[in-house]
Amino acid sequence: MKTKKGFTLLELLIVIGILAILSTTVVLVINPAQLLKKARDSQRISDLNTVKTAIAYYVTETGTPSMGIVAQTYSDVISVNCTGHAAAATTTALTTGGAGWIPINFDGMTGGSPIGSLPSDPNPTVFGANPGRYYTYLVANVTNFTFLLTANMESTYYSNGQTGDVESKDGGLIAGLYEVGTGMDTLAATSATCYAGTGE
Repeated sequence: MKTKKGFTLLELLIVIGILAILSTTVVLVINPAQLLKKARDSQRISDLNTVKTAIAYYVTETGTPSMGIVAQTYSDVISVNCTGHAAAATTTALTTGGAGWIPINFDGMTGGSPIGSLPSDPNPTVFGANPGRYYTYLVANVTNFTFLLTANMESTYYSNGQTGDVESKDGGLIAGLYEVGTGMDTLAATSATCYAGTGE
């Protein structure tokens, strides 16, 4: 008669120990939380570049472009007040007909809007939170149709001074913010009423 051979308690403990070490190593090396932050930062970069392209297209295709008001901070959260730019009486709506958080009527363009809807930060924080995570749109000059879009990166990869740093290398004046647009000298400083936690 054959006896069934199974695992001993010692063998099971060794296997469980090895699995615990491997799973801990995987979590430390891969760092899923950082991967999610990096993915959201990639979305932020894509969103702002898409909007920048849409605004540039709007300016070239529209006879009398209406960009919004200089010295106003338009944002996808309410009451953002960036240094030198008061909070706009705006909305968090993502519509492209001029009533969204960017006050440009993309729908009035020949052929319709180049974007389906206005973007919103993929991991927004309530205004005044530290760190601030939202998008802003600032009009630099209505005559020259210059503007600035900003976002605050959250991953260690894309942030100021890191491997994929897009904040200090974007040509803007704020080393702790991602800035794109045609008026890169629009925002010279941040404050508690603009972006908290940017180190500026």
